[in-house]
Amino acid sequence: MAILEPIRGGYYLWKYIPSLAAAIIFILVFLVMTALISQRMFRTKTWFCVPFAIGGLFEFAGYCARVSAHSKTGKIIPYAVQNVFILLGPALFAVSIYMCLSRIIRGIRADHHSLIQPRKLTRTFVTGDVLSFVVQGGAAGLMVTGKNAKIGEGIVVAGLLVQTIMFGLFAVTAVVFNRRIRHSPTTESSSSSVPWQKSMRMLYIVSALIMARSLFRVVEYAMGNDGYPLMNEWTLYIFDSVPMFAVMVVYYLWYPFWIAPQKLEVAIPLV
Repeated sequence: MAILEPIRGGYYLWKYIPSLAAAIIFILVFLVMTALISQRMFRTKTWFCVPFAIGGLFEFAGYCARVSAHSKTGKIIPYAVQNVFILLGPALFAVSIYMCLSRIIRGIRADHHSLIQPRKLTRTFVTGDVLSFVVQGGAAGLMVTGKNAKIGEGIVVAGLLVQTIMFGLFAVTAVVFNRRIRHSPTTESSSSSVPWQKSMRMLYIVSALIMARSLFRVVEYAMGNDGYPLMNEWTLYIFDSVPMFAVMVVYYLWYPFWIAPQKLEVAIPLV
């Protein structure tokens, strides 16, 4: 029978025994969604979706670690692995989302409607996301010891705030672009064979879900190790696991096939 155990020094990594059933359910759903998205990515050669697929693998690995932690609450490695991988998965989703907007803009020849040039748009937001990724990843390691837990929580909050701010700026860029292109459409945007509006709706939905999840994480870590969210496992599943599963489902259902390089047939490199 699983029991709550401390690590050396009497510090408890967990405030509860991780649910075995819940972790297994999300292992399965993230594995299935990652496989489905990867299959579409390879079939359509939409390689900008590679970070998204890796994000799905991060989620899968994180919940595998939670299964291991169920009977090893006094072990550092399962706790650290699940903490890092579940925390960082959405940052990888964001990379593909940023690149997706850039390709939509260039695919309908609407560069002049974007607040940031599409080439710079990808670099700007991906750079911010990588910064958030590095900060959160480094801080998550500090949280496995009682002495550094508070410092780690503070740094994680900083990384999540960077991610949230970048998503806010991304949302503004997407909304402004959408309004401009509707007011002054290009020839390509008027074509019925280019489903760019469906792709924009997909970006709005997944971005809102990731933004809400990031805000939850900010509150979670800001409240500290003794705060309600970190003391109660259900908050993780309702405000992180379920939204990230929904992100993968929406992305799969409205997968941006049409912005594969071979379909756009553009002369400029889509990077």
